[in-house]
Amino acid sequence: MRPLRRLTLFLVAFAFAACAGEAPAPTGSVISGHDNPLLAEWHTEFGVPPFDLIENEHYLPAIREAMAAHKEEVAAIVANAEAPTFQNTIEALERSGELYARGSRVFYAVTSAHTNDTLQGVERTLAPEEAAHGDDILLNPELYARVKAVWDQRDALGLDPEQLKLLEETNKQFVRSGAALGDADKARLREINKEIAELSQKYSQNVLEETNAYELHVTDTADLGDLSAGLVELAAAEAKRRGHDSGWSFTLQRPSINPFLESSPNRALRRAIFDGYALRGDNDNERDNKAVASRMAALRAERAKLLGFPTHAHYVLSDNMAETPQRVMDLLDQVWRPALAVAKRERADMQALMNGEGVSGKLEGWDWRHYTEKVRRERYALDQQALLPYFEVNAVRDGVFLVANKLHGLTFHERKDLPRWHPDQQAFEVKEADGSHLGVLYMDFFARPSKQGGAWMNSLQKQKRLGGEKHPIVTTNFNFPAPTAEGVSLITFDDALTLAHECGHGLHGLLSDLTYESLGGTSVSRDFVELPSQIMENWMEQPEVLRGYAKHYQTGEVIPDELVEKLQASATFNQGFVTVEFVAAAYLDMAWHLLAAPEEKDARAFEAAEMSRIGLIEEIIPRYRSTYYTHIFAGGYSAGYYAYLWAEVLDKDAFQAFVETGDLFDPATAKRLRDEILSRGGTRPGMDLYRAFRGRDPSIEPLLKARGLM
Repeated sequence: MRPLRRLTLFLVAFAFAACAGEAPAPTGSVISGHDNPLLAEWHTEFGVPPFDLIENEHYLPAIREAMAAHKEEVAAIVANAEAPTFQNTIEALERSGELYARGSRVFYAVTSAHTNDTLQGVERTLAPEEAAHGDDILLNPELYARVKAVWDQRDALGLDPEQLKLLEETNKQFVRSGAALGDADKARLREINKEIAELSQKYSQNVLEETNAYELHVTDTADLGDLSAGLVELAAAEAKRRGHDSGWSFTLQRPSINPFLESSPNRALRRAIFDGYALRGDNDNERDNKAVASRMAALRAERAKLLGFPTHAHYVLSDNMAETPQRVMDLLDQVWRPALAVAKRERADMQALMNGEGVSGKLEGWDWRHYTEKVRRERYALDQQALLPYFEVNAVRDGVFLVANKLHGLTFHERKDLPRWHPDQQAFEVKEADGSHLGVLYMDFFARPSKQGGAWMNSLQKQKRLGGEKHPIVTTNFNFPAPTAEGVSLITFDDALTLAHECGHGLHGLLSDLTYESLGGTSVSRDFVELPSQIMENWMEQPEVLRGYAKHYQTGEVIPDELVEKLQASATFNQGFVTVEFVAAAYLDMAWHLLAAPEEKDARAFEAAEMSRIGLIEEIIPRYRSTYYTHIFAGGYSAGYYAYLWAEVLDKDAFQAFVETGDLFDPATAKRLRDEILSRGGTRPGMDLYRAFRGRDPSIEPLLKARGLM
């Protein structure tokens, strides 16, 4: 979930989250003596999932049985002869469905990080069933009548602020899900939700299959350019894995494609792999996503109309900090104009360098990264390859842990005895400064064919106190280069920021301190959820922090001051490109979801028209094209991709609160960050939480300055 530079998959298991509760069911959250480990009691330390016992065949029957139990729990709430109260209706809903939530969280965490044909089949089977299950709850008229009865008497109930927020969110979810519609509209809504769920699974699996199907096999060492020895080794291993006796194979995974585009002097090969990436889902084959995306956008437009909104974007944003599409477009416009101007200057610099090397013609998209690195070396004498040895993945991890320790007193203790879903995973017990248990953090660093692209965080168990204290269990997932034969994974500085970003999401989950888990952790508006993650990146860029974790993996030498100074000097380099490709994708997201009529579009022509409207230069494509835009068509960010930029306004301004004290780890400011933001979840509107921390509204100037766009 990192802004601008990489995919962030924010897992949304709608059916159990939308019913306003994931806490233990009144009848118990486990089935005693059951032979399916997803349904039985977990005799594991800290209550972590018994990944070592769970097999592929366990998921489908377990989730179906858990859904059936959930229905019984909801039926008991409806059948209660007593008048609706906060306790017997709202808290009862909050307590319902833990068995279902528990199994679903494990299933979707595993399928996003280590899937296979069997699990993909289960996903396709469950998609319509889970959509129907969510609708059965949220469109139940008797249940909604009880919720509404409690909502209508809210002022007389004497609820505390957290209880009142739970009531508000529960009622809102029912209304926004169509509970107040007539029978005919409810029936159509069910059909729409079912089809969208099926299409979303199809879209996601198409992207993964398209990504895994591509290979660029290279046989001439000259075509590798100055690719690092470690990446050359990994490419050779990939070639052997794909059945070649020799050579090097490059894939569309970012640790493979981006270094090749940067390093290879072979322009034809750069074009081939660039086109392979850009045309995923747009090859008119069985994995094509053009019709899938268009159909989903049309269905969302129809659903928004049923729910009383002009467009899907209006529907989504009415529950976000931005509130309206116009405010989103205003932010994008404000950043777009200076970013495009900077990108055009960057293009001119690279065009001149390319032609100066004797390469005729104009700069193209497959040339951008290659000549960016050449300009970087010429202007800043900074070689990215020279940086790699100072960013060994475990050292960077420890740097993030050090930041968390200095800010919040947390310590991280590796637990190799805890069960994992893949051998690459690392597991840590997280403790408070006083030594007490806070939670468990899983980290899954390396790219593999069974993992979706990007980086993201999941909750396997959210913190809560209702029905007994439960400590959080969170996962962070990445796509870094796999270790070489010597067991080392060297990552870029950009990847180091990604690691910090996802751990920021992890801290948001770990530091939750609430009664109701459905309000806790990352259960906040889409355009606020990236603040706790993005603010962590700021520390990792500071020279005093860099010197604490950036150490040569062989010699232990601290990163030289000269390299730190070059990093600082080049901090805004290429930000025109980085910002333009992101904002173009955000515009594209909004275009799809500002459709007022439920009509299907020619996806290729629709995208081209929107990029022409904003004036995107042809050397840059949007960060995600319509056919592999999993954020919006499979990841819960529809009409919400702008959120990374919105939250960056917050994080850059919030970090200044530390800078202004003269101490990057000022204890009072760190305590305020934890108390007012990280521990509060969604108990208050995002801007209220921000003002409580900062004492005022945010300013956009720190963002523009950080990106060199002032």
